[in-house]
Amino acid sequence: MSVVAIDQVHKRYGALEVLKGVSMRVETGQVVALIGRSGSGKSTMLRCINGLEAFQSGSIHAAGHQVEQDQAKLRALRKDVGIVFQSYNLFPHLTVGENIMLSPRITQGVSKADADILARKALERVGLADKFAVYPEMLSGGQQQRVAIARSLAMRPKVMLFDEVTSALDPELTGEVLLVIEELAREGMTMLLVTHEMNFARSVANITVFMHQGKIWEAGPSAELFANPQTPELQAFLSNGVK
Repeated sequence: MSVVAIDQVHKRYGALEVLKGVSMRVETGQVVALIGRSGSGKSTMLRCINGLEAFQSGSIHAAGHQVEQDQAKLRALRKDVGIVFQSYNLFPHLTVGENIMLSPRITQGVSKADADILARKALERVGLADKFAVYPEMLSGGQQQRVAIARSLAMRPKVMLFDEVTSALDPELTGEVLLVIEELAREGMTMLLVTHEMNFARSVANITVFMHQGKIWEAGPSAELFANPQTPELQAFLSNGVK
């Protein structure tokens, strides 16, 4: 059974239909890149998977949970489906370690000692083992984004969602964050990424999904999709300086 199953999802903001019958499957261990122009529905779809956006019709199952707007069910869902955003959302008055320990302690009832171990392991995975006791303001943007990834990893999720996590970073810092995501892919983490980094999508994602006008316009193995786009819309998107 697919770890993420999206069936005929429609999402509207008033009269504006943002998702128009989207359906897709993600298997355990797959890395799926979502590409497309701004406003094509990529980030909205990601937020629907995590229950951050309500949708009007269709269904989503993720990591064994049916996505519904029920607070208890959403809390259970978010223990298994992590999401990392463009903005880091770290608490400035807490150390890096304290930021990471917070969610496991509050949402999973993990003891302080066990949360400490989880946080240190997560920081090690993102290459920041020596930053446990420092405050976020002492870190670069790339390091803060890696802490945000570590914070999600400490929840031991089955699926990770990344919503344009490098779009606020300069090229050097973007590279260090993408290396962390690439390592997670090698470890077998199931991931969906909204990204504008085409080279990264081509080389790291198993599947690339091109969204256009609220629909999945084209999808397939990344190497094939980039080498031989089938639709004029994807051809134009890839040739329009997006390499």
